[in-house]
Amino acid sequence: MGNKDKICLIAGVGPGTGTESTKIFSDNGYKVIMLARNIDFIKNLENKIPNSFAYECDVSDMKNIKNTCDQVISEIGNPNIFIHNAVAGVADGGLAGSFLGDNPERLDRNFNVNTKSLLYFARALAPNMIKNKSGSIIVTGNTSALRGKPDFIYFAPTKAAQRILAQSLARELGPKGVHVAYVLVDAAIDTPRTRPIFAKDKDDDYFCKPVDIAKEIFHIAHQPRSTWSFDVEIRPDIEKW
Repeated sequence: MGNKDKICLIAGVGPGTGTESTKIFSDNGYKVIMLARNIDFIKNLENKIPNSFAYECDVSDMKNIKNTCDQVISEIGNPNIFIHNAVAGVADGGLAGSFLGDNPERLDRNFNVNTKSLLYFARALAPNMIKNKSGSIIVTGNTSALRGKPDFIYFAPTKAAQRILAQSLARELGPKGVHVAYVLVDAAIDTPRTRPIFAKDKDDDYFCKPVDIAKEIFHIAHQPRSTWSFDVEIRPDIEKW
């Protein structure tokens, strides 16, 4: 894609893929807009990473998404790369749980964060990309987008819907010059939050490293138009699939 303005917006910046993506895009000359609920965390990153800008945003609130995007466009400019890395899960108890015992309203929050927010971000950011016939929307997902499993009934359906929404966007926006891709991470990601919950006794090579995921995201966002991809599955070499 062409990126003369070089502005990247990342929704869902935590101590993992979001942080590493901020670093790699900054290192490559982008202004990077970081969105997260934890404003203290991203404000700290803003002080450490050049050309990064912290904006508090609750992506479960669609009005908040629109208002934040309007503010970003007014203050920084129109992003030509958008990375949807927000996920309802580990931090707020939205991931695993029995459908018989847990509150079924969890499905609503997970759907808002994982799926509906993508639609609202696309509505806010895609028009300028379409106007310029250039841009990239990268969505990070996981194995739940392809198959369900026990105790993930409030999470997996929302990731499957997210992938199909991204695919629909890709089919509509591709002919208009906007690349949409879905990066499916088929492994546990090595972060301070996920390691103790999912794989505290595992060796380092069990995990996907956030810095390597970020490098792949950067690569996909800059693919030549003649070789755009949509589904991109990544996993460690030892992962069974």
